[in-house]
Amino acid sequence: MKQVVRRGIRDITVDEVPVAALQCHHVRVRPAYSLISSGTETASIHTRGLLHEAAADPGRVAMILRTMRANGIVRTADEVGAKLKELSVLGYCGAGYVDAVHPTVTDLSPGDRVSYGGEGTGHGEYILAGRQLVARVPETVPLEHAAFTTLGSIAMNAVRISQLELGEVVAVIGLGIVGQLIAQLARLQGARVVATDLIGSRLHTASSLGTHHACLPDSVGEAVSSLTNGRGADCVIIAAASKSSAPCAQAAQIVRDRGRIAVVGAVDMSFNWEVMYRKEVRVLMSRAYGPGSYDPVYEKQNGDYPVSYVRWTENRNMEEFLRLIESGAISVAPLISHRFELPDAATAYETIMSRAVDSLAVVLRYPTGSGEEKPSVAARLTRVSLRPPATTNRATLQFALFGAGNIVRWAHMPNLLRRKDVRLRAVCSSSGVRARSFGERYGAEYISTSVEEVLSDPSIDAVLIATRNAQHASQALAALEAGKHVFVEKPMALTERECQQLREAVERSGRMIAVGFNRRFAPDYLDQKKLLVRRTGPAVINCRVCSPGISGAYWMAQPEEGGAILGEACHFVDTLTWLLESEPVRVSAYSLPTTVAEPIGENNIVASIEYSDGSIANLTYTTVGSAACAGERLEAFAPGVAAISQDFKYLRSGRTGDTRRRWFANKGYREQMDAFVDALAGRRPPAATVDDGARATIVCLRILDAARSGAAVDIDWRAR
Repeated sequence: MKQVVRRGIRDITVDEVPVAALQCHHVRVRPAYSLISSGTETASIHTRGLLHEAAADPGRVAMILRTMRANGIVRTADEVGAKLKELSVLGYCGAGYVDAVHPTVTDLSPGDRVSYGGEGTGHGEYILAGRQLVARVPETVPLEHAAFTTLGSIAMNAVRISQLELGEVVAVIGLGIVGQLIAQLARLQGARVVATDLIGSRLHTASSLGTHHACLPDSVGEAVSSLTNGRGADCVIIAAASKSSAPCAQAAQIVRDRGRIAVVGAVDMSFNWEVMYRKEVRVLMSRAYGPGSYDPVYEKQNGDYPVSYVRWTENRNMEEFLRLIESGAISVAPLISHRFELPDAATAYETIMSRAVDSLAVVLRYPTGSGEEKPSVAARLTRVSLRPPATTNRATLQFALFGAGNIVRWAHMPNLLRRKDVRLRAVCSSSGVRARSFGERYGAEYISTSVEEVLSDPSIDAVLIATRNAQHASQALAALEAGKHVFVEKPMALTERECQQLREAVERSGRMIAVGFNRRFAPDYLDQKKLLVRRTGPAVINCRVCSPGISGAYWMAQPEEGGAILGEACHFVDTLTWLLESEPVRVSAYSLPTTVAEPIGENNIVASIEYSDGSIANLTYTTVGSAACAGERLEAFAPGVAAISQDFKYLRSGRTGDTRRRWFANKGYREQMDAFVDALAGRRPPAATVDDGARATIVCLRILDAARSGAAVDIDWRAR
């Protein structure tokens, strides 16, 4: 299918990408129209070039410098260069016809007329949206008008947040699409509306749609004063997109004593303290479409809020805006200044960003027709070829990549493709745009959004799985059953049943699983192991890990993805067992309180593990620390032996007193991938096998059991 994307930092193109596979609680839509949000979308298009943008954002420069220290100059330069070619989805509002629904969605059917929204939905011939971000369109509402629903719900939420009352005077600063809709909705709420913008034609449009007073910024203060007998506006809604603090400064000047300022636009919120203090102004922030925004349970898992507690959610705002269009209370037709066909999307964006062109709402049209006809088979393809198949020697291993995250960019693909005996055949991702971005970057022959289609390819020898944690086991199991070898990022699995299924699948298929426990290959840990294997008695190990990034709404912190213990601490459970060459037999553990939402208590654990040879290890894993301290530190002690390592850059041996420091961390990723490919070729035995993956997962489960019960728990990870 065709999709509008941004290439690099400023180029707009229409590319072929695979159609997204249906996901649980989602709907696939064939758009008839989509609306370009001139504020949000154009903010990500940097027409002035990379150096200018970097100079304007010192934080971005600091981030690049931190990355350089962690990953080296060459790898960082490669990544910055790749960013200039990377593809990104643009757009988040439109309307069309339901193409397909997941079985978990029972109230919509193919052919239904709907509007849709949501980050990442984009401008494309097929759109995947969560059920709560799809609203049924009344039959009398044209789909071109319904394409405004998402921006209309943003405007509606801003008006609700502003707490407008009958007869109040409200000033609207900024008359883009959202500002125009806010002005109409505020009038419906019974307010007297004063609106301002720098563009005269927008003032004329606002007046024609019922705004009581529309004037240029230098006249708005006088207009508000005249209308309120000098008191000032009861509420000012800032709907402008500006890097300047001028809109906020003006809002503070024209709002009345103890009035309200609501911010919906992206502006510099630098208010004059004295003015705000003396007036005791309340500042209100309007977040997207309403309650449910940025809540993955609501937006992606169809977890609606009870209407008796939350009257106006994202979806109910969308439905109400469509009702207002149907009744004629809201008019959007006068807001449309330009219409373009989908292939002309680049021209549409040029029109929006040109100061010489007077544009407001710019609409993209799709060749959808009445919505009753069935789309062509070609339009439904979940596979897109990027280059002709290569003629390769069968001694060359052909890989498929599942997932396209940071670990793939920074480690796995650069290390894998530097080898001459490996070729990337396919990239599979739930996002067609991300799949294409990675496929182009790493020279894949084709890209796909279907795991099943890729696994049915007989040319593929091995699959590299780097998707989210909860998908690892099912995808690894499917790959083994399809006769593929597997390299899977940790954790291999999240449950004991998954571990058992994978162990049985390895035995059945004769194929190999390697788990991404890279610390087995890191030089500092290897040197610690050399000291420990020569010990004459049990060892004592203290491992402390500080991961402050795994907190809040970050997906890796969530229990359904394994949380920090199953998802990350499994690394260190495996490392401890590998260092000691002894089996864990018993564990005691304590966590932070689990009665609060943040920090997540079970992501912060202290565990003491007993081993069969009498060794003991203490594992401290925390997400509440600071990035200013070391991320991981491992201290190992045995008779006559002491070895301390930290962050892959520091190693001190107590036996010899030697200290080694590195400028750049060596985490063993290259050696790990070499070991996997060599094992596939029969040149060495496999490392970090399915048994190692199962052990790490089950020990982590026992750690959580011990923390919940407050009692020591026996470990028998081999039990079936």
